[in-house]
Amino acid sequence: MIKASKKDKGTIVNLLWSTFIELEFPNSINFVVKQDKKRSTRLRYLMEYQCNVALKFGEIWLSDDKKGCVLLLFPEKKRLSLSLFLWEIKLALCCIGAENVLKVLKRESQLKEKHPKIPFIHFWLMAVIPEAQGKGVGQKLLTEVLKKYQNSNKPFYLETTTKDNLKFYTKNDFTIFDNTDTLNYPLFFLKHEK
Repeated sequence: MIKASKKDKGTIVNLLWSTFIELEFPNSINFVVKQDKKRSTRLRYLMEYQCNVALKFGEIWLSDDKKGCVLLLFPEKKRLSLSLFLWEIKLALCCIGAENVLKVLKRESQLKEKHPKIPFIHFWLMAVIPEAQGKGVGQKLLTEVLKKYQNSNKPFYLETTTKDNLKFYTKNDFTIFDNTDTLNYPLFFLKHEK
């Protein structure tokens, strides 16, 4: 596992984009990305935003073969800054679309309601390129990340929308503590405590 830096941004954005471009069913990514003929470009903006935010307010870990990555956020470190403000304006204009901003803000509010009031690690996003899925890349990354932070005394929290992801995380000792379908797709909230 390799800790990513700004020099890895292009690799990470391409990896994220290739992982999610074919997933057109209702999920968190497609909820945020405006669904029109520019979806591919809009998705790339989202992945750039997520990469920027994770590099500034968390960490990104790449698999040794660079076919998978995990984006972590440390919410207590996230502070309003000029760069974050500009990234969010670009995200709203180039990815979400002005008419969808309110629904995305509502979604973010619902997510934050489920987060603990204590310091935690937000397991924000995990991606494995399609041709490497099912070959243990994600399992190895998850195991290494959990091991790396085992002495942090901070729980992990994550959200997922798919049954396959739910099965994967619960198999790895994450527990479901809530779920909702108020956003027109299933959303499961999980935590992993030491």
